[in-house]
Amino acid sequence: MAKANATFMKPLTPSAELAKVVGSNPLPRTEVVKKLWAYIKKNNLQDANNKRMINADETLKAVFGKNQVNMFEMTKIVGTHLK
Repeated sequence: MAKANATFMKPLTPSAELAKVVGSNPLPRTEVVKKLWAYIKKNNLQDANNKRMINADETLKAVFGKNQVNMFEMTKIVGTHLK
């Protein structure tokens, strides 16, 4: 179990699109998601009627590839932007 956790905490390098939100330094996936949420809240991008939906601004649209994603989909998409 400890091995899977170490993988989860391994710093990964964000793509150029994701780096505009979380910075370009390698970060563990947990930190990337934390920074994304900080950005979403700061820019008021959570859907007012459905808090699980995130409305992408121009920066996030480059990451998500569409105007709106749900929070579970977001985590999956973010994974494709980490190496």
